[in-house]
Amino acid sequence: MIARVIALALLWLGCTAAREPILVPDVSQRTINIAYSFDGAELLLFGAILYPDGRFPQRDADVAVVLKGPIGSIRLWEKQRLFGLIWANADSTRFRSAPTYYAVASSRPIRDLVDERTAAIYELGLDNIQLSPAHSGDRESLQRFERGLVDLRQRTGLFEQQSDIVEITNGVLYRARISIPARVQTGTYTAETFLIRDGRVLAAATREIEIGKSGFERFVEQSAQNQPLLYGLSAVAISLAMGWAASFVARRY
Repeated sequence: MIARVIALALLWLGCTAAREPILVPDVSQRTINIAYSFDGAELLLFGAILYPDGRFPQRDADVAVVLKGPIGSIRLWEKQRLFGLIWANADSTRFRSAPTYYAVASSRPIRDLVDERTAAIYELGLDNIQLSPAHSGDRESLQRFERGLVDLRQRTGLFEQQSDIVEITNGVLYRARISIPARVQTGTYTAETFLIRDGRVLAAATREIEIGKSGFERFVEQSAQNQPLLYGLSAVAISLAMGWAASFVARRY
């Protein structure tokens, strides 16, 4: 990791032709393997800011980092109490592009870096995730469901927003740590880095991270996807065998 930072610093010293700042990001792990003992991980996102002619900036810029998981469709149900006795599903809304994981880290609060329009364009902050409702309806109702989805995933650790945790050294090197919870979905994750000054995004760069299962978990997942019939029959057979074994032990002892 130290060698990477030194290489980035040397690249910054040799930068002479760029007109706009350039971000050179990297991550501590390009691949995260999930095994049966996986209890989460900590990802380090770091890099360098290359300025025109290799000159130091007169004023430091800010950095925001967004780590986003695979996008998927989700239907969210709202429960209501019926007859004052039981809770039941009532109204629902489907979102077409809800990220399975979303975390944003910044050197200062997002509201102090950009205006609402810019934050919405770059999806900076939990309030600006583009969920794409499948049906247009009452705006107040949609906002209620959006807040509900964000709150639900915040409580499970899948959505997170942190300010003042991106460290910037000498206006050139930056770093931030983001926690990956144990229950994340497998797939391709994108780490987007934004360089911001005076409410404007000066530069952006993206790195990809693969999160996948390994060992027996990987075997089970691949079997379920590639041979669903055989996987289903095997699961039923194993269940029957375990049930018979438990019954035999109970009768014997």
